[in-house]
Amino acid sequence: MSAASKVLSTEPLLESEAVWTKLVKKTYTDPNGVKRTWESAERRTRPKGCDIDGVGIVAILDSETGPEIVLQKQYRPPLDQVVIEIPAGLIDEGETAEQAAIRELKEETGYVGEVLETSPIMWNDPGFCNTNLRMVHVSVDMSLPANQDLKPELEENEFIEVFHLKLATLWDDCIKLEAQGYAIDARIANIAEGIEIAKKYRL
Repeated sequence: MSAASKVLSTEPLLESEAVWTKLVKKTYTDPNGVKRTWESAERRTRPKGCDIDGVGIVAILDSETGPEIVLQKQYRPPLDQVVIEIPAGLIDEGETAEQAAIRELKEETGYVGEVLETSPIMWNDPGFCNTNLRMVHVSVDMSLPANQDLKPELEENEFIEVFHLKLATLWDDCIKLEAQGYAIDARIANIAEGIEIAKKYRL
């Protein structure tokens, strides 16, 4: 699977070859009126008139031993590592965040879900790029026949391994997965850390 993937070379990307992103230099004034510059990246793929680039999907399965979250293992060339992620994807023109979430969940994992709620717009790394998303919370009814016989619809360049972990031990499992050599996506880590904070402060 994707664990066999590896980066073969790294070189500068010419502006004329860039399909997904572009580098920009912004000139701005700070609170003291001093003119400064900032280097950042921007996506080229956000649909016209849309306020987000994509969605992240918090898909929860109800099991006899407690709720579990649907996760993925996927090789990511920028890190040259397999990353533990939630299902996610770019939004298509004319789609709502909710529609994109249901579509991406089915395509990447095979699961059919029902939207529960949608987050405010979240910015992935605002010091570096303008990429943003909404997190869509989805419940997965395991009694549905479609969720018994999963049929993901992966593109030819997608190699995704789907698994799930218990929410109650997600933080500890992230630590174990990192020790095994996996990279942990910040969205997973934030969910796990939030659960631990809620436990500590009895929220």
